[in-house]
Amino acid sequence: MQGYKMPDGFLWGGATAANQCEGGWQEDGRGIANVDVIPYGKDRYPVMFGKMKMFSCDTEHSYPSHDAIDMYHRYKEDIALFAAMGFKCYRLSIAWTRIFPNGDNETPNEAGLQFYDNIFDECRKYGIEPLVTLCHFDAPMHLIKEFGSWRNRKMVDCFERYCRTVFERYKGKVKYWLTFNEINMLLHAPFMGAGLFFEQGDNEEQIKYNAAHHELIASALAVKLAHEIMPACKVGCMLAAGQYYPLTCKPEDVWAALGEDRRNYFFIDVQSRGQYPSYALKMLEQKGIMLPMLNGDSEILKEGTVDFISFSYYSSRIGAAPDTEGAQTGGNVFAGIKNPYLKASEWGWQIDPLGLRITMNNLYDRYQKPLFIVENGLGAADIVSDDGTVTDDSRIAYLREHIIEMEKAVVEDGVELLGYTTWGPIDLISASTGEMKKRYGFIYVNKDDEGNGDLSRSKKKSFGWYKTVITSNGEKL
Repeated sequence: MQGYKMPDGFLWGGATAANQCEGGWQEDGRGIANVDVIPYGKDRYPVMFGKMKMFSCDTEHSYPSHDAIDMYHRYKEDIALFAAMGFKCYRLSIAWTRIFPNGDNETPNEAGLQFYDNIFDECRKYGIEPLVTLCHFDAPMHLIKEFGSWRNRKMVDCFERYCRTVFERYKGKVKYWLTFNEINMLLHAPFMGAGLFFEQGDNEEQIKYNAAHHELIASALAVKLAHEIMPACKVGCMLAAGQYYPLTCKPEDVWAALGEDRRNYFFIDVQSRGQYPSYALKMLEQKGIMLPMLNGDSEILKEGTVDFISFSYYSSRIGAAPDTEGAQTGGNVFAGIKNPYLKASEWGWQIDPLGLRITMNNLYDRYQKPLFIVENGLGAADIVSDDGTVTDDSRIAYLREHIIEMEKAVVEDGVELLGYTTWGPIDLISASTGEMKKRYGFIYVNKDDEGNGDLSRSKKKSFGWYKTVITSNGEKL
Protein backbone atom coordinates (compact mmCIF):
# COMPACT_ATOMS: atom_id res chain seq x y z
CA MET A 1 0.00 0.00 0.00
CA GLN A 2 1.21 3.51 -0.81
CA GLY A 3 1.70 5.90 2.08
CA TYR A 4 3.13 9.36 2.53
CA LYS A 5 6.88 9.90 2.82
CA MET A 6 7.68 11.30 6.25
CA PRO A 7 10.00 14.29 6.83
CA ASP A 8 13.76 13.74 6.72
CA GLY A 9 15.13 12.69 10.08
CA PHE A 10 11.88 11.06 11.19
CA LEU A 11 12.64 8.62 14.02
CA TRP A 12 11.18 5.19 13.23
CA GLY A 13 11.72 2.50 15.83
CA GLY A 14 10.35 0.51 18.73
CA ALA A 15 9.84 0.82 22.47
CA THR A 16 10.39 -1.38 25.53
CA ALA A 17 10.48 -1.00 29.32
CA ALA A 18 13.23 -2.34 31.56
CA ASN A 19 10.88 -4.22 33.88
CA GLN A 20 9.17 -6.00 30.98
CA CYS A 21 12.18 -7.16 28.99
CA GLU A 22 15.46 -7.08 30.93
CA GLY A 23 15.03 -9.82 33.52
CA GLY A 24 18.05 -10.12 35.82
CA TRP A 25 15.83 -8.58 38.46
CA GLN A 26 18.34 -8.96 41.30
CA GLU A 27 21.58 -9.27 39.34
CA ASP A 28 24.62 -7.03 39.77
CA GLY A 29 23.18 -5.12 42.70
CA ARG A 30 19.76 -4.24 41.28
CA GLY A 31 17.24 -3.42 44.01
CA ILE A 32 13.57 -4.38 44.14
CA ALA A 33 10.90 -2.07 42.71
CA ASN A 34 7.10 -1.99 42.84
CA VAL A 35 6.93 -3.55 39.36
CA ASP A 36 8.78 -6.63 40.66
CA VAL A 37 6.20 -7.52 43.31
CA ILE A 38 3.09 -7.28 41.08
CA PRO A 39 2.16 -10.94 40.43
CA TYR A 40 0.79 -12.73 37.40
CA GLY A 41 -2.75 -14.07 37.84
CA LYS A 42 -5.96 -13.16 39.66
CA ASP A 43 -4.29 -10.89 42.24
CA ARG A 44 -2.53 -8.76 39.65
CA TYR A 45 -5.16 -6.02 39.35
CA PRO A 46 -5.86 -5.70 43.10
CA VAL A 47 -2.12 -5.17 43.65
CA MET A 48 -1.77 -2.80 40.67
CA PHE A 49 -4.66 -0.69 41.96
CA GLY A 50 -3.17 -0.37 45.45
CA LYS A 51 -6.00 -2.38 47.05
CA MET A 52 -4.03 -5.51 47.99
CA LYS A 53 -0.79 -5.10 49.90
CA MET A 54 2.12 -7.00 48.40
CA PHE A 55 5.43 -5.39 49.30
CA SER A 56 7.53 -8.49 48.66
CA CYS A 57 7.36 -11.61 46.54
CA ASP A 58 6.06 -14.95 47.82
CA THR A 59 5.99 -18.57 46.72
CA GLU A 60 2.24 -18.58 46.09
CA HIS A 61 2.44 -16.31 43.07
CA SER A 62 4.49 -16.23 39.89
CA TYR A 63 6.39 -13.22 38.57
CA PRO A 64 7.26 -13.62 34.86
CA SER A 65 8.93 -10.20 34.76
CA HIS A 66 11.76 -11.43 37.02
CA ASP A 67 13.30 -13.24 34.08
CA ALA A 68 11.28 -11.58 31.31
CA ILE A 69 13.05 -12.21 27.98
CA ASP A 70 16.55 -11.90 29.49
CA MET A 71 17.51 -8.82 27.49
CA TYR A 72 19.93 -8.10 30.33
CA HIS A 73 22.19 -10.77 28.84
CA ARG A 74 20.97 -10.71 25.23
CA TYR A 75 20.83 -6.98 24.46
CA LYS A 76 23.53 -7.20 21.76
CA GLU A 77 21.53 -9.78 19.83
CA ASP A 78 18.30 -7.80 20.24
CA ILE A 79 19.76 -4.44 19.22
CA ALA A 80 21.37 -6.09 16.19
CA LEU A 81 17.90 -7.30 15.18
CA PHE A 82 16.49 -3.79 15.66
CA ALA A 83 19.28 -2.50 13.43
CA ALA A 84 18.45 -5.12 10.81
CA MET A 85 14.95 -3.63 10.65
CA GLY A 86 16.51 -0.23 10.10
CA PHE A 87 15.58 1.36 13.43
CA LYS A 88 16.45 5.04 13.69
CA CYS A 89 15.37 5.15 17.33
CA TYR A 90 15.03 2.76 20.25
CA ARG A 91 12.96 3.80 23.23
CA LEU A 92 14.00 2.08 26.45
CA SER A 93 13.84 2.81 30.15
CA ILE A 94 16.48 2.86 32.85
CA ALA A 95 15.59 0.77 35.89
CA TRP A 96 15.97 3.24 38.77
CA THR A 97 16.92 0.39 41.13
CA ARG A 98 19.81 -0.67 38.90
CA ILE A 99 21.35 2.75 39.54
CA PHE A 100 20.24 3.30 43.16
CA PRO A 101 19.12 -0.09 44.53
CA ASN A 102 17.26 1.44 47.50
CA GLY A 103 16.49 4.74 45.82
CA ASP A 104 18.31 6.78 48.47
CA ASN A 105 21.79 5.24 48.41
CA GLU A 106 24.72 7.58 48.94
CA THR A 107 26.50 6.38 45.80
CA PRO A 108 25.19 4.83 42.58
CA ASN A 109 25.68 1.21 41.56
CA GLU A 110 28.48 1.16 39.00
CA ALA A 111 27.38 -2.17 37.52
CA GLY A 112 23.99 -0.67 36.69
CA LEU A 113 25.51 2.45 35.18
CA GLN A 114 27.86 0.35 33.05
CA PHE A 115 24.99 -1.81 31.78
CA TYR A 116 23.25 1.20 30.23
CA ASP A 117 26.58 2.53 28.94
CA ASN A 118 26.84 -0.76 27.06
CA ILE A 119 23.27 -0.47 25.76
CA PHE A 120 23.81 3.07 24.47
CA ASP A 121 27.16 2.16 22.91
CA GLU A 122 25.51 -0.73 21.11
CA CYS A 123 22.77 1.58 19.80
CA ARG A 124 25.31 4.12 18.62
CA LYS A 125 27.25 1.39 16.81
CA TYR A 126 24.24 0.98 14.51
CA GLY A 127 23.28 4.64 14.31
CA ILE A 128 20.21 4.15 16.52
CA GLU A 129 19.15 7.15 18.60
CA PRO A 130 18.24 6.16 22.18
CA LEU A 131 15.07 7.68 23.63
CA VAL A 132 15.30 7.10 27.37
CA THR A 133 12.46 7.01 29.91
CA LEU A 134 13.69 7.91 33.38
CA CYS A 135 10.80 6.29 35.26
CA HIS A 136 8.71 3.63 33.52
CA PHE A 137 6.44 2.89 36.50
CA ASP A 138 9.31 1.68 38.69
CA ALA A 139 9.60 3.05 42.21
CA PRO A 140 12.15 1.53 44.62
CA MET A 141 10.39 -0.66 47.20
CA HIS A 142 12.65 0.71 49.93
CA LEU A 143 11.22 4.20 49.30
CA ILE A 144 7.68 2.83 49.21
CA LYS A 145 8.17 1.21 52.62
CA GLU A 146 10.02 4.18 54.13
CA PHE A 147 8.15 7.14 52.64
CA GLY A 148 4.92 5.81 51.15
CA SER A 149 6.33 6.48 47.67
CA TRP A 150 5.28 9.63 45.80
CA ARG A 151 2.81 10.75 48.46
CA ASN A 152 5.98 11.98 50.25
CA ARG A 153 8.01 14.99 49.08
CA LYS A 154 11.24 13.16 49.93
CA MET A 155 10.80 11.19 46.71
CA VAL A 156 11.52 14.36 44.74
CA ASP A 157 15.04 14.66 46.17
CA CYS A 158 15.76 10.97 45.51
CA PHE A 159 14.54 11.26 41.94
CA GLU A 160 16.53 14.44 41.33
CA ARG A 161 19.72 12.74 42.54
CA TYR A 162 19.03 9.79 40.24
CA CYS A 163 18.43 12.13 37.28
CA ARG A 164 21.61 14.11 37.92
CA THR A 165 23.59 10.86 38.05
CA VAL A 166 22.34 9.50 34.73
CA PHE A 167 22.43 12.89 32.97
CA GLU A 168 26.08 13.36 33.93
CA ARG A 169 26.94 9.80 32.96
CA TYR A 170 25.17 9.67 29.59
CA LYS A 171 25.26 13.29 28.47
CA GLY A 172 27.31 12.42 25.38
CA LYS A 173 25.22 9.40 24.46
CA VAL A 174 21.53 10.30 24.90
CA LYS A 175 19.78 13.31 23.36
CA TYR A 176 16.09 12.43 23.89
CA TRP A 177 14.63 11.85 27.36
CA LEU A 178 11.19 11.28 28.91
CA THR A 179 10.51 11.94 32.58
CA PHE A 180 7.57 9.70 33.65
CA ASN A 181 5.94 7.02 31.52
CA GLU A 182 2.16 7.43 31.20
CA ILE A 183 2.11 9.81 34.15
CA ASN A 184 -1.70 9.83 34.19
CA MET A 185 -1.68 6.09 35.01
CA LEU A 186 -1.20 7.20 38.61
CA LEU A 187 -4.95 7.87 38.72
CA HIS A 188 -5.94 4.52 37.20
CA ALA A 189 -3.47 1.99 38.61
CA PRO A 190 -1.85 3.78 41.55
CA PHE A 191 0.52 1.07 42.78
CA MET A 192 1.81 0.17 39.33
CA GLY A 193 1.92 3.79 38.20
CA ALA A 194 3.45 5.36 41.29
CA GLY A 195 3.94 2.78 44.05
CA LEU A 196 0.88 3.98 45.97
CA PHE A 197 -0.86 1.62 48.39
CA PHE A 198 -3.94 2.66 50.35
CA GLU A 199 -4.62 1.69 53.94
CA GLN A 200 -8.18 1.51 55.24
CA GLY A 201 -9.48 5.00 55.95
CA ASP A 202 -7.03 6.76 53.59
CA ASN A 203 -8.30 9.68 51.55
CA GLU A 204 -7.34 8.08 48.26
CA GLU A 205 -8.07 11.09 46.05
CA GLN A 206 -5.99 13.38 48.26
CA ILE A 207 -3.09 10.91 48.21
CA LYS A 208 -3.23 10.52 44.43
CA TYR A 209 -3.07 14.25 43.82
CA ASN A 210 -0.35 14.73 46.44
CA ALA A 211 1.65 12.14 44.52
CA ALA A 212 0.76 13.78 41.20
CA HIS A 213 2.06 17.14 42.43
CA HIS A 214 5.31 15.60 43.63
CA GLU A 215 5.82 13.83 40.30
CA LEU A 216 5.10 17.06 38.42
CA ILE A 217 7.65 18.92 40.54
CA ALA A 218 10.16 16.10 40.02
CA SER A 219 9.53 16.18 36.27
CA ALA A 220 10.06 19.95 36.09
CA LEU A 221 13.28 19.72 38.10
CA ALA A 222 14.50 16.93 35.81
CA VAL A 223 13.79 19.01 32.69
CA LYS A 224 15.66 22.01 34.07
CA LEU A 225 18.57 19.85 35.19
CA ALA A 226 18.77 18.11 31.82
CA HIS A 227 18.92 21.43 29.98
CA GLU A 228 21.69 22.65 32.30
CA ILE A 229 23.81 19.51 31.93
CA MET A 230 22.95 18.76 28.27
CA PRO A 231 21.99 22.05 26.52
CA ALA A 232 21.28 20.31 23.22
CA CYS A 233 18.99 17.63 24.68
CA LYS A 234 15.23 17.38 24.31
CA VAL A 235 13.02 16.29 27.22
CA GLY A 236 9.42 15.22 26.86
CA CYS A 237 6.48 14.17 29.00
CA MET A 238 4.47 11.02 28.33
CA LEU A 239 0.72 10.49 28.34
CA ALA A 240 -1.45 7.38 28.08
CA ALA A 241 -3.55 8.96 25.34
CA GLY A 242 -6.74 8.12 23.54
CA GLN A 243 -9.47 10.59 22.68
CA TYR A 244 -12.72 10.28 24.61
CA TYR A 245 -15.77 10.31 22.33
CA PRO A 246 -19.19 11.16 23.76
CA LEU A 247 -21.44 8.10 23.73
CA THR A 248 -24.15 10.16 22.04
CA CYS A 249 -24.77 13.79 21.16
CA LYS A 250 -26.66 14.16 24.42
CA PRO A 251 -25.03 17.16 26.11
CA GLU A 252 -24.43 15.18 29.30
CA ASP A 253 -22.38 12.63 27.32
CA VAL A 254 -20.38 15.38 25.62
CA TRP A 255 -19.68 16.97 29.00
CA ALA A 256 -18.64 13.62 30.47
CA ALA A 257 -16.19 13.02 27.59
CA LEU A 258 -14.69 16.48 28.07
CA GLY A 259 -14.24 15.77 31.76
CA GLU A 260 -12.49 12.45 31.09
CA ASP A 261 -10.10 14.11 28.65
CA ARG A 262 -9.29 16.83 31.16
CA ARG A 263 -8.65 14.27 33.88
CA ASN A 264 -5.86 12.81 31.77
CA TYR A 265 -4.62 16.00 30.11
CA PHE A 266 -4.14 17.97 33.31
CA PHE A 267 -0.73 16.35 33.93
CA ILE A 268 0.44 17.35 30.46
CA ASP A 269 -1.13 20.81 30.80
CA VAL A 270 1.15 21.40 33.78
CA GLN A 271 4.24 19.84 32.19
CA SER A 272 3.76 21.73 28.94
CA ARG A 273 2.48 25.10 30.19
CA GLY A 274 4.13 25.28 33.60
CA GLN A 275 1.06 25.86 35.74
CA TYR A 276 -2.11 24.14 36.91
CA PRO A 277 -5.05 24.86 34.59
CA SER A 278 -8.00 26.64 36.11
CA TYR A 279 -10.36 23.69 35.55
CA ALA A 280 -8.03 21.44 37.58
CA LEU A 281 -7.78 23.91 40.44
CA LYS A 282 -11.58 24.19 40.55
CA MET A 283 -11.98 20.43 40.44
CA LEU A 284 -9.55 19.97 43.33
CA GLU A 285 -11.28 22.73 45.29
CA GLN A 286 -14.67 21.06 44.82
CA LYS A 287 -13.24 17.72 45.98
CA GLY A 288 -11.72 19.38 49.05
CA ILE A 289 -8.21 18.46 47.92
CA MET A 290 -5.34 20.72 48.93
CA LEU A 291 -2.23 20.50 46.76
CA PRO A 292 1.00 20.26 48.83
CA MET A 293 2.42 23.42 47.23
CA LEU A 294 5.57 24.83 48.80
CA ASN A 295 7.07 28.26 48.30
CA GLY A 296 8.87 28.19 44.98
CA ASP A 297 6.85 25.36 43.45
CA SER A 298 5.12 27.67 40.97
CA GLU A 299 8.52 28.85 39.74
CA ILE A 300 9.81 25.26 39.48
CA LEU A 301 6.85 24.29 37.28
CA LYS A 302 7.30 27.36 35.07
CA GLU A 303 11.03 26.77 34.62
CA GLY A 304 10.69 23.06 33.84
CA THR A 305 8.33 22.84 30.88
CA VAL A 306 8.93 20.04 28.39
CA ASP A 307 10.24 20.35 24.85
CA PHE A 308 7.85 17.84 23.28
CA ILE A 309 4.76 15.74 24.05
CA SER A 310 5.06 11.98 23.78
CA PHE A 311 2.22 9.53 24.19
CA SER A 312 1.01 5.97 23.88
CA TYR A 313 -2.01 5.22 21.73
CA TYR A 314 -3.85 1.92 21.61
CA SER A 315 -7.49 2.93 21.43
CA SER A 316 -10.02 5.71 21.73
CA ARG A 317 -12.49 5.63 24.63
CA ILE A 318 -16.09 6.55 25.43
CA GLY A 319 -17.35 9.21 27.81
CA ALA A 320 -20.93 8.92 29.04
CA ALA A 321 -23.24 10.56 31.54
CA PRO A 322 -23.12 9.06 35.06
CA ASP A 323 -25.03 5.81 35.55
CA THR A 324 -25.11 5.08 31.82
CA GLU A 325 -25.42 1.37 31.17
CA GLY A 326 -23.78 -0.38 28.26
CA ALA A 327 -21.56 -3.25 27.17
CA GLN A 328 -18.06 -2.92 28.58
CA THR A 329 -14.68 -3.31 26.91
CA GLY A 330 -12.36 -5.89 28.44
CA GLY A 331 -8.72 -6.54 29.22
CA ASN A 332 -7.63 -3.00 29.91
CA VAL A 333 -6.93 -0.67 32.83
CA PHE A 334 -9.04 1.85 30.87
CA ALA A 335 -12.03 -0.47 30.51
CA GLY A 336 -15.23 1.36 29.69
CA ILE A 337 -18.29 1.42 27.46
CA LYS A 338 -17.87 -0.31 24.09
CA ASN A 339 -17.95 1.70 20.90
CA PRO A 340 -20.34 -0.23 18.60
CA TYR A 341 -18.56 1.09 15.51
CA LEU A 342 -15.20 -0.47 16.34
CA LYS A 343 -13.73 -3.97 16.26
CA ALA A 344 -11.64 -5.26 19.16
CA SER A 345 -8.44 -7.23 19.69
CA GLU A 346 -8.32 -10.67 21.37
CA TRP A 347 -7.88 -8.86 24.69
CA GLY A 348 -10.87 -6.57 24.19
CA TRP A 349 -8.96 -3.42 23.24
CA GLN A 350 -10.98 -1.58 20.62
CA ILE A 351 -9.18 -0.79 17.38
CA ASP A 352 -9.53 2.77 16.10
CA PRO A 353 -6.84 3.96 13.62
CA LEU A 354 -8.65 7.23 12.86
CA GLY A 355 -8.71 7.85 16.60
CA LEU A 356 -4.91 8.20 16.44
CA ARG A 357 -5.22 11.04 13.92
CA ILE A 358 -7.94 12.66 16.03
CA THR A 359 -5.81 12.33 19.19
CA MET A 360 -2.75 13.77 17.43
CA ASN A 361 -4.68 16.78 16.18
CA ASN A 362 -6.19 17.45 19.59
CA LEU A 363 -2.81 17.22 21.33
CA TYR A 364 -1.11 19.45 18.78
CA ASP A 365 -3.94 21.99 18.84
CA ARG A 366 -3.78 22.02 22.64
CA TYR A 367 -0.02 22.36 23.13
CA GLN A 368 1.56 23.52 19.85
CA LYS A 369 4.67 21.49 20.66
CA PRO A 370 6.18 18.62 18.69
CA LEU A 371 4.61 15.23 19.31
CA PHE A 372 6.26 11.80 19.53
CA ILE A 373 4.25 8.56 19.34
CA VAL A 374 6.24 6.29 21.66
CA GLU A 375 3.81 3.36 21.96
CA ASN A 376 1.37 1.84 19.49
CA GLY A 377 0.85 -1.85 18.80
CA LEU A 378 -1.33 -4.93 18.83
CA GLY A 379 -1.17 -7.58 21.54
CA ALA A 380 -2.04 -10.96 20.04
CA ALA A 381 -1.55 -14.67 20.67
CA ASP A 382 0.78 -15.55 17.80
CA ILE A 383 0.75 -19.03 16.27
CA VAL A 384 4.07 -20.63 15.35
CA SER A 385 3.81 -22.77 12.21
CA ASP A 386 5.45 -26.17 11.87
CA ASP A 387 8.35 -24.56 10.00
CA GLY A 388 8.87 -22.08 12.85
CA THR A 389 7.43 -19.03 11.11
CA VAL A 390 4.87 -16.59 12.51
CA THR A 391 2.47 -15.07 9.98
CA ASP A 392 1.13 -12.10 11.92
CA ASP A 393 -1.00 -10.46 9.26
CA SER A 394 -3.38 -8.97 11.85
CA ARG A 395 -0.47 -7.09 13.44
CA ILE A 396 0.68 -5.80 10.06
CA ALA A 397 -2.87 -4.65 9.25
CA TYR A 398 -3.24 -2.93 12.64
CA LEU A 399 0.04 -1.05 12.33
CA ARG A 400 -0.47 -0.21 8.65
CA GLU A 401 -3.86 1.36 9.34
CA HIS A 402 -2.50 3.39 12.27
CA ILE A 403 0.57 4.55 10.35
CA ILE A 404 -1.66 5.73 7.48
CA GLU A 405 -3.63 7.93 9.88
CA MET A 406 -0.41 9.13 11.55
CA GLU A 407 0.98 10.15 8.16
CA LYS A 408 -2.23 11.97 7.27
CA ALA A 409 -2.01 13.93 10.52
CA VAL A 410 1.51 15.04 9.58
CA VAL A 411 1.17 15.61 5.83
CA GLU A 412 -2.46 16.68 5.51
CA ASP A 413 -3.09 18.29 8.91
CA GLY A 414 0.32 19.84 9.63
CA VAL A 415 0.98 18.10 12.95
CA GLU A 416 4.67 18.23 13.92
CA LEU A 417 5.80 14.70 14.78
CA LEU A 418 9.33 13.69 15.79
CA GLY A 419 8.96 9.93 15.49
CA TYR A 420 7.05 6.70 15.93
CA THR A 421 8.14 3.78 18.08
CA THR A 422 5.89 0.73 18.11
CA TRP A 423 5.27 -0.94 21.44
CA GLY A 424 7.18 -4.14 21.98
CA PRO A 425 9.27 -4.58 18.80
CA ILE A 426 10.33 -7.82 20.47
CA ASP A 427 7.90 -9.98 22.49
CA LEU A 428 7.98 -9.07 26.18
CA ILE A 429 5.94 -9.34 29.37
CA SER A 430 2.60 -7.52 29.20
CA ALA A 431 2.30 -4.67 31.71
CA SER A 432 -1.47 -4.98 32.06
CA THR A 433 -1.79 -8.76 32.37
CA GLY A 434 1.73 -10.01 33.15
CA GLU A 435 1.45 -12.52 30.31
CA MET A 436 3.94 -13.65 27.71
CA LYS A 437 1.09 -14.96 25.57
CA LYS A 438 0.01 -11.41 24.73
CA ARG A 439 2.67 -10.64 22.14
CA TYR A 440 3.43 -7.36 20.36
CA GLY A 441 6.76 -7.99 18.67
CA PHE A 442 8.20 -8.22 15.18
CA ILE A 443 10.60 -10.65 16.85
CA TYR A 444 9.24 -13.86 18.39
CA VAL A 445 10.72 -14.96 21.72
CA ASN A 446 10.44 -18.65 22.52
CA LYS A 447 8.95 -18.48 26.00
CA ASP A 448 5.47 -19.18 27.37
CA ASP A 449 3.51 -18.02 30.42
CA GLU A 450 4.88 -20.86 32.52
CA GLY A 451 8.47 -19.89 31.70
CA ASN A 452 9.07 -22.75 29.27
CA GLY A 453 11.21 -22.15 26.20
CA ASP A 454 14.81 -21.46 25.27
CA LEU A 455 14.34 -17.70 24.76
CA SER A 456 15.56 -17.97 21.17
CA ARG A 457 14.64 -15.09 18.86
CA SER A 458 13.11 -15.40 15.38
CA LYS A 459 11.68 -12.97 12.85
CA LYS A 460 7.93 -12.80 12.29
CA LYS A 461 6.41 -11.81 8.95
CA SER A 462 5.94 -8.28 10.35
CA PHE A 463 9.74 -7.94 10.72
CA GLY A 464 10.27 -7.66 6.97
CA TRP A 465 7.16 -5.52 6.55
CA TYR A 466 8.32 -2.94 9.12
CA LYS A 467 11.80 -2.92 7.59
CA THR A 468 10.22 -1.90 4.27
CA VAL A 469 8.18 0.83 5.99
CA ILE A 470 11.31 2.29 7.59
CA THR A 471 13.49 1.94 4.47
CA SER A 472 10.88 3.81 2.42
CA ASN A 473 10.37 6.39 5.21
CA GLY A 474 6.69 5.52 5.35
CA GLU A 475 5.92 5.39 1.62
CA LYS A 476 5.58 1.62 1.29
CA LEU A 477 3.01 0.16 3.66
